[in-house]
Parts: sequence; C-alpha cells; structure tokens
Amino acid sequence: MSNEGLTDIRRQVMWNRLLAVVEEQAQTLVRTAFSTSAREAGDISAGVFDPEGRMLAQAVTGTPGHVNSMARAVVHFLDVFPAREMRPGDAYITNDPWKGTGHLHDFTLVSPTFVDDRLVALFASTTHVVDIGGIGLSPDSRQVFHEGLYVPITPVMREGRVEEWLLNLVRHNVREPEQVEGDIYALIACNEIGSDRLRAMMAEYDLPVLDALGGHIIEASQRAMEAAIDALPQGRWRDEMRIDGYDSPIDLVATVTIGGGEILVDFDGSSPVSDRGINCPMCYTEAYTAFGVKCAVAPAIPNNAGSLAPIRVTAPENTIVNAPPPAAVVARSTIGHMLPDVVFGCLNQAVPGRVPAEGTSNLWNVKLGAGHGMTGLSDGSATPFMVTSFHSGGAGARPAQDGLSATPFPSGVRNVPIEITEAITPLVIWRKDLRTDSGGPGRERGGLGQVMEISSREAAPFGIFASFERVHHPARGRDGGAPGANGRVRLASGTELRHKGFQTIPAGDRLIVEMPGGGGIGEAGTRDTARVAADVRAGLVTRDAAERDYGVVLDDRLEVDEDGTATARSD
Repeated sequence: MSNEGLTDIRRQVMWNRLLAVVEEQAQTLVRTAFSTSAREAGDISAGVFDPEGRMLAQAVTGTPGHVNSMARAVVHFLDVFPAREMRPGDAYITNDPWKGTGHLHDFTLVSPTFVDDRLVALFASTTHVVDIGGIGLSPDSRQVFHEGLYVPITPVMREGRVEEWLLNLVRHNVREPEQVEGDIYALIACNEIGSDRLRAMMAEYDLPVLDALGGHIIEASQRAMEAAIDALPQGRWRDEMRIDGYDSPIDLVATVTIGGGEILVDFDGSSPVSDRGINCPMCYTEAYTAFGVKCAVAPAIPNNAGSLAPIRVTAPENTIVNAPPPAAVVARSTIGHMLPDVVFGCLNQAVPGRVPAEGTSNLWNVKLGAGHGMTGLSDGSATPFMVTSFHSGGAGARPAQDGLSATPFPSGVRNVPIEITEAITPLVIWRKDLRTDSGGPGRERGGLGQVMEISSREAAPFGIFASFERVHHPARGRDGGAPGANGRVRLASGTELRHKGFQTIPAGDRLIVEMPGGGGIGEAGTRDTARVAADVRAGLVTRDAAERDYGVVLDDRLEVDEDGTATARSD
C-alpha cells in the first residue's frame, strides 16, 4: 500500500472522528437543555468551524434550518469579534434573525478553541427557546420589535466568566426564565464539550492545527458535490406552489438552473413581504433550499462548507423569502419548510422519479400558553405556562414507498411525548391518533396526519399560537397521485378556529387539531390491491375510501383473493 493511501485512510479516520466530536457536542446540548424543544424534539444544531468561519462538520442531530443557517452565521460573529481578539473561555451569543437562524426564539452561541494559545477552531450551536417575550410564537406580529428580546452579537462569557448582566436581562424579558437561562447554559456546555473532545483528538493524532484536515474536508466535499451536479441533466426548470399564508394566499416560485458544477435556485416571482410574522429571512431561505437540493442530488455527501458551496440561492429583496429588517419573522418556518417541496417540483422535471410528492412540510407544532393578559385577568387560581409541543402531519409519498405518517419533513425534529407536555403544564391530551384516510391516494400513498384533542385539567382557558399551513391548500400529489387531506383546527363545541394567529380555548372546552396528510404518487388505481387491503386492516384507510379512491371492494374479512383481486362486499 502506498504512503498516499495511508494518508487517505488517516484523513478519513480523522474526518469520522471529527463527526463524532460534533455529535457528542449536540447530544450534550440535548441532554442538558431545559426546554422541550431541545430536550425532547431535538430542535438544535451543533458544528465545528475553522478560524475563518467555514463549517467543517455538523452533527447529525439537529435541523437543516438551524445547521445550514448556522453554517453562514459564524462569519457574522467574526466580523464583530475578529479571531485575533478572542481569548480562551470566551463565548458569544445572538438571536439576530438575519445573522443567526431566522427568528428571535433561536439563540446561536459561538466559542473559540485554543491549543497552546493558538486558535484552532470555533464551535457553534443553536437551540430554540420556549419564550423570548413579546407577543409569543404567533404570526400576529407586525414588526420584529413585537416579537421579543433582540440580542445582538455580544459576549456571554469572557475568559471563563459569565456575563451576569446579560442573563439578568434575558430573565427579566421572558415568561419562562428558568428554562431559557438553562438552555443558554446548555449551549455553553455543549461547545465546551466539543472543544475538550477536539483537543483530545488533536493530541491523539499529533495535530498542531486543523488546517490540512479542514482543507481536505472542504475540497473533497466540494469536488464530490460538483461531480454529482455534473451527472444531472443541464438546463433550467421552474415550479410554483400556492400555500395558505396569513390572511391571503402566498405564492412560492422557484427556477432551478443546473450547469457548470453548480445549482442556482432563484425565487424571483414569489409573493412580496407580508405585514405579518410569516416572513423568511434570506439565511433561512438558503438553509432549507440547500437542504432540498442535497436531499435529491447528493444526500450521502457530508454537509459542510464544501458541499454547500456549489448551491447558490437568490431572491429579490422584499419578497416573502428575503424579508429585510424590521419585518416580522417569528413564524419564518411557515415559508422556509415549504421550500424543499418547491425545489423538488423543479427537480422532478429534470430527473423524474427521484423526489417525493408534497407533504405537510409545515410543522403542526401545538404552541400553547396561558397567563395574565393573555387568556384573561388572573385571579391566581390558574397556572400560567408557555409550551411548544412538536407534532407533524404526513410526509409526501416517495417514488417507490408510501409517505411517512406523522413525520416532520423537512425539519427532522422529533414528536414530543404527550406525557412530557402533561407533566410540565396543566394540559391533558385526551387523544393522539393517526388520522384515517388523510394520506393522499396513489400508487404510493401519502403519509397520514394525526388528530390531537387537548384541554386544561384546571378547567381554565388557554391559548393557541397557530401558524399552520395546508388548511386551504393541501399537499399536492405527483404523477397522477391525489392530494393529502386538508388540515383543520376547531373546538369540540363546534367552533372553527383560524389556521394562524393567537386564539383562546374557553374554559371547559377542548381543542381539536386535525393534521394534514401528504400527497400520493402515481394513479391510485395502479396500487396493488393487497397493499390497499393491508392499509384497511391497519386502520390507515377505511373500506369506503378503498372503494372510492382505489376501486378495491373488500368484504368483512378484509382479505384479497389468490388471483390478486379484492373480494366483493358481503353487504
């Protein structure tokens, strides 16, 4: 074996070790965080960067919106605090939506790693906090100033000493001070663990700096990404998608151009900026657009500065996907999570049969709260609280498989167990079931949504911060597949609720949330009858829907004849 071969093996081993370092960094954040968004749902990101701010490795644990926007955030920190001014034990923090990860509820923390007084790397991490003040997680906001405490890039630690004035400021501006402060300490802790593990790795492999390894990672990833792009058809394709918006529909329009080793995604033609809190900063648009491209083009290539470089994203300023300050952006995921579906619509024209149908995409998080001035005057008998419980509708059907049910794509966060929500709030979740017949019919069926029914065990009013999509414009099928079911939000008493904005559930009533389904792929009539019968037996499709949508008639035994045809109804 040549020496060069040994070098390549050594580099790959160290690269894998670096990935393990950032995964331990992320797991430290999850296991030390106070809020359910990080601890239960994994709505975080973690990564290591070179001293120039280029991302070398990201943890698998985390969301694309956090990781890919954080990948571009570290250079903003370096603009304010140049590497030459950093000292061991420093840490810097911000929740600036345009220099971080898109809205004020996300704190990003960056800290330097030194070996023998030399800066060798930067660790960064992000988490979504349960509250940041303002009007809460509702798109009712008109400007970012309504949405809570805005922390510019500032030190949170100086040479190992916490800036208590900053934490005191945060505590006095949020409704859940213990949870938010605890999450900030978790960010500090996870970066410190990352630094410790990196120094141990460098000592083990006798690496004084990461320059050569970092250069290899970025160059190899970029070459691999460019090769994957060059293997695609070269040209230009356009797609558009209409979604619900706040009080009027939003059009998302994308043109994908493939050529010269890069993919350009241009959102010219998309709707203008909104006067409500559903706007998307460019950093978040870039994050989910790049994720959609990588899913379809090169999912196996590690995500870092090199693999992201050949993906260029543009959008006219003052559009819904490139909203400048002081636009309201609290529910920026309403737009951002839809962007992979638009990208897939373009790529399906270039490489048919590679991408899924549209899914719910928008997270159907149940964001609930109660307290003085929010749900009425407080007499002290009801417990004030703020909670975000992560849940999702169905994903779109895949080219050769059904869509995943109750699965959050593209965010990748986990559903929060109902026991957790009940343990930290006065809420009771009476029902959490898959929503039968909600998956779009097709040769490959769309994933199912779910139904939740919630009330207060104190028989007190509570509020919902709704930011739901796919209520008026369902997830579309592909190649003849049917759309998924529309979402719905209502009270058990019969009142229909709006899909966006803060609303109160009266004392004694119950909130019912019916989540959308994903679109199907292929004509429903071509689905194997045995699979239809299996869906009926599993409770995913009703007998009536099997006959109506698939032309499959089942008897009371719900069986399929040996010749592959369904038996006739006995009734």
